[in-house]
Amino acid sequence: MKNQDIKSLSIEELQSRISSEAATLQKLKFAHAITPIENPARIRASRRLIAQLNTELRARQIANSK
Repeated sequence: MKNQDIKSLSIEELQSRISSEAATLQKLKFAHAITPIENPARIRASRRLIAQLNTELRARQIANSK
């Protein structure tokens, strides 16, 4: 997901995407612990997306509080 796409999401959409990505990350970690997944870089990409979404959400919360 591109930065421009993230900025176009609403706060509620950001929160829902964060929760769904966190669930996906948990499933990937469990699957990788049992048997190595084909593309372990997906774990890193999922973590990175969650961090980007959290950063945008926090920036909006700070902007709204001013």
